[in-house]
Amino acid sequence: MVIAGLTVILLLVLALPFLIKKIEENLEPFLFVMGISATIVSGKISTHLVMEALREPIMIASVVLIAGVLFFLLKDQFSILMNKLLLRVPVAIVVLGVVLILGLLSSVITAIVASIILVEVITLLPLKRQHKIVVCILACFAIGLGATLTPVGEPLATIAIAKLDEGFFYLFHLLAMYIIPMVVFFAVLAGIYTLKVAKENNIYIQVAMTAEPQATEDSLIEDEPLEEDTWASIIIRALKVYLFVMALVFLGEGFEPLIEAYILGLNPQLLYWINMVSAVLDNATLCAAEISNSMGDATIKAILMGLLISGGMLIPGNIPNIISASRLRITSKEWAKLGTPLGLIVMGIMFVVLFYL
Repeated sequence: MVIAGLTVILLLVLALPFLIKKIEENLEPFLFVMGISATIVSGKISTHLVMEALREPIMIASVVLIAGVLFFLLKDQFSILMNKLLLRVPVAIVVLGVVLILGLLSSVITAIVASIILVEVITLLPLKRQHKIVVCILACFAIGLGATLTPVGEPLATIAIAKLDEGFFYLFHLLAMYIIPMVVFFAVLAGIYTLKVAKENNIYIQVAMTAEPQATEDSLIEDEPLEEDTWASIIIRALKVYLFVMALVFLGEGFEPLIEAYILGLNPQLLYWINMVSAVLDNATLCAAEISNSMGDATIKAILMGLLISGGMLIPGNIPNIISASRLRITSKEWAKLGTPLGLIVMGIMFVVLFYL
C-alpha cells in the first residue's frame, strides 16, 4: 500500500507540472505539498524531519538573498562591465567563457554562487528569450557537473565524501577525467549555439555605454516584461528557493521506502539509468541512500554520474536549475523540452564510456 501510494505521488510530481499550467507556475508549493504527502504515506513524518527541512534550506536561501541584494546594489556597475565586455568580445566567446569558467569554478565558489552569477550575466546578453533559455540550460548542466569535484561545491559531493570516508580530493581524482571534458563540451556547445544564433539573426553587438540600466529586461516568458528586481522580488525569490529546497528534503525522505524496495542492490548498469529519478528528487538524498564505502570505484562512478547528468534534465534536479529557473522564470515545459533529450543523449554516451571503453 505504501509503495503504491508513493508511486502515485511520484507520477503526479512527474506529470502535473507539464499538464496543468497553474501547477507549472507554482512549482514550489506544489512540490512542498507532494513532499509532505510522501512523508505521510511512508510514515516518515516526524518533528526531527520537520526541523531538518526547516534548517536545510537556510544556507542556500541566505546565499540567494545576499547575492540578490549585492547584484541589486551593484547593478549599474555590473551592467557597465558587461556592456564593455560585449563591445570588445563577440557574444559567442563571452557565453563560452562564462559557462566554462563557472562550470570549472563551481566546485570552489559553490554551485549556488555560480548559478547566481550565471543568471545575472544571461539577463544582460543581447539574445532573444528562447536563446537565453538554451544557454541557461547548457550552463546549468556544466555547473551541476563541475560542482561535484570537491565537497564544497554541492550537497551531493559533501554527502558522498562523508559516506565514503574519503579525503577532500577523492571525487576530483575519481570523476575529473569525465566531468572536466563534459564541462568543456557544454561550454563549447553553448558558444557554438550562440554563434549560430548571432549569425542567423545578424546580431552585431552595439551596447549603449550608460550607467543607467534599461527599465525592463527581456523576459523568458512570452512577451511579458521581466521587471527589474526590487527589494520585495529579491526576498520573494529567496523564500521560493527556501520552499523548493524544503520540498526536496521531504520528497527525498518520503520516497526512501520506494528507493529501498526497488533501487538499492541493483546492478550498477541498471542503477545508472534508474537514477534518472534524480531529475525530480534531490540527488543528494539518493546519493546518501545508495552509496556505501564497501562499493568499488566502478559502482560509485556509475551511481554518481547517473545522478549528476540526469540532474540537469528537469528544474527540480539540481540547485543551479532551481535558482536559474526562479530568477529567469523558465517554465517546466521549456526546461524539459531541451534538458530531457540532451540529458538522455549525454547519459547514453557516458554509459558507453563507463561500461564499455
